[in-house]
Amino acid sequence: MKKNVKITLEYDGARYKGWQKLGDSSNTIQGKLEDILEKMTGKRTPVTGSGRTDSGVHARGQVANFFIENDMSAYDILTYINSYLPSDIAVKSVDFVDERFHSRHNAKEKTYSYTIYNNRIHSVFDRKYSFHVPDPLNLEAMKQAMAEFEGTHDFLGFSSLGKSKKSTVRTINAITLEKNGPYLKFIFKGDGFLYNSIRIIMGTILEIGMGKRKTSTINRIFEKKIREDAGFTVPPHGLFLEEVDY
Repeated sequence: MKKNVKITLEYDGARYKGWQKLGDSSNTIQGKLEDILEKMTGKRTPVTGSGRTDSGVHARGQVANFFIENDMSAYDILTYINSYLPSDIAVKSVDFVDERFHSRHNAKEKTYSYTIYNNRIHSVFDRKYSFHVPDPLNLEAMKQAMAEFEGTHDFLGFSSLGKSKKSTVRTINAITLEKNGPYLKFIFKGDGFLYNSIRIIMGTILEIGMGKRKTSTINRIFEKKIREDAGFTVPPHGLFLEEVDY
């Protein structure tokens, strides 16, 4: 009997080329999982993720699903996969779900975080998981900018897509900031995000915090949809996929 298996996993994306399998490359999260599932099931088993995290991006709550046709329990699947995964990838839970469940199409909201270490000297221990910004930042100006991104907009100008035949309209439900000493954790909640969108939005917010641009430029970019008018793309290592809600 065919079973639809839902997994929740976390990974350190530093040494991977992102989630999506690229040609023959197994140096992706999807590639690693599919190689293990082929050993487990005896045949190639496609894995669908809730989203395609980019090269160097991490995840604490990525969700994926795949179909199998054996009698293994959820516990046995969890144990088997984790016994073959490298130490920087771990499956946290395994559940059998309705055959119609699709990890990407059924997702209602995704939560990402981006962490900045705002201090003159970088953090030795968190340098792989936060972006070091030594410049003083105007947090009030950044909060005003964050509010401009909330709601439903065409985010083409804040993405690396170029032109797209598919809709580039997305809804950001909230952007919040948690400050803990020099650590600034920006939390993005939305129905989906375009290619590099969070990293470009974050770069734009940072430039406003540094006094290099004004908040009023945000609406002009929404209108003109020109990527070059937006801020720089922050590096991937500060970005985490935190959670996917269904």
